[in-house]
Amino acid sequence: MRHRVAAAALCAAGLACSDARPAPAPAPPAEPSDLEVLQEHVVRDPGDSAAWFHLAELYDRAGLYPDEIDALRKVVALDPAMAYAHLRLGTAYNRLGEHRAAVESFLRAEKAIKNQPVLYNNLAVSYGKLGRGDDEIATLRRAIALRPRYATAHFNLGMALLARGDRAGAAEERRILDEFDEGAAASLQKEIDARGRSR
Repeated sequence: MRHRVAAAALCAAGLACSDARPAPAPAPPAEPSDLEVLQEHVVRDPGDSAAWFHLAELYDRAGLYPDEIDALRKVVALDPAMAYAHLRLGTAYNRLGEHRAAVESFLRAEKAIKNQPVLYNNLAVSYGKLGRGDDEIATLRRAIALRPRYATAHFNLGMALLARGDRAGAAEERRILDEFDEGAAASLQKEIDARGRSR
């Protein structure tokens, strides 16, 4: 009711009353995204390893892993000493199931990045996917030695031990996890219980 009165008052005041609306102003041209800007930059300057690395990060965030790998390959070709690029490349290879290539990248990263527990955890995952259980377990133990409260590595070690039939070793990893990450401990216990039922 109030709206009708307001509309009538506007008409009475001599303002136009019609259903026609003025055409909207044209939208300003869209700004290029960061991804597009970097893609254009590396075309103009293909030797900019920092730009390629940043582009790889954007591909990673967008879930464009094959593109991320291509960009990281450019980075390590331009700057072979950039250890973190090798680490990121190994992680990207792991995501796509290219575990042999991941191992090679992680081992290149290890030459420059010593004592990096995340590197050893990720390398161990690759070893496990390749069926190299002894290397997987040894590498996970190395990660844990460097960071004793590294829940992911303890969980992965428990799973690797469980895969070998070492329920006692997996239970020990679960006990350790109970001290600082109850969620990871509960997840590992579920796996231990599931393996016990499947026997």
